[in-house]
Amino acid sequence: MSDASPGAVRAVVRRPLLRRLLRPVAAFGAVVTVGVAGFSSLGAVGVVDALFWLLDPTSIELHFRAHGGPETLTKGYAVVVLSGLVVTGLWIGETVFSAAFGGRIRTELTQMQIEREIEQLHGHTIICGYGTFGKTVARTLRDEGRDVVVIEQQDAEFGRAIDDDLLAIQGDARREELLRDAGVTRAATVVGAIDDSNANVQIAMGASQIAPTVRLVVRVGDGTYEALARRAGADEVIIPEVASAEQVTSTL
Repeated sequence: MSDASPGAVRAVVRRPLLRRLLRPVAAFGAVVTVGVAGFSSLGAVGVVDALFWLLDPTSIELHFRAHGGPETLTKGYAVVVLSGLVVTGLWIGETVFSAAFGGRIRTELTQMQIEREIEQLHGHTIICGYGTFGKTVARTLRDEGRDVVVIEQQDAEFGRAIDDDLLAIQGDARREELLRDAGVTRAATVVGAIDDSNANVQIAMGASQIAPTVRLVVRVGDGTYEALARRAGADEVIIPEVASAEQVTSTL
């Protein structure tokens, strides 16, 4: 488990944002180019004056007071160009806003939906950690039609749990509020599946204090932790290497 803060939202990577901005920025530049070219042709003015007309359309009327030319046509053209600038400017703004806040909004909505579904669960299994061990347990239970809630702190593993269509909460499972959010008081089983024996023992201690009747399954790295896990309230202690060795032996 890493030290990343729960529910952290990743910053938008620059390259994808720049790629998304290419089209609206190119469109904005094209409107500016067409506008300058049109004003230069209609009003017989230089590039600098044409750019100024883009910034201050009222200067068009002042120009035609002292010079002849198609004033009405130029004003109509100015309306079209300014409309194009507004549309492309809004396009750029929408792209930046979506890149900056769109992912965050989607994350919040997804998390709200997950919280509502967890609140309706009873007799489910809470799996703390979505590494290889936790993932295997979670998928097996799900395939059997059991309700599963995953607590995972690392961004990558948390994302995989969401991608696997599991109810998941991001954070440190040793924190009591995270266990409560996962519905520990209504759960049937809590599995400490992190690749850290001390963390799994702490999870067992916290879960047993909040929900004394919940069944605790604790993964430990070796037999030296088994007695400690039992004292913490574990109903079953699993040593993956021992379990896999026993399974291999039974097939020989």
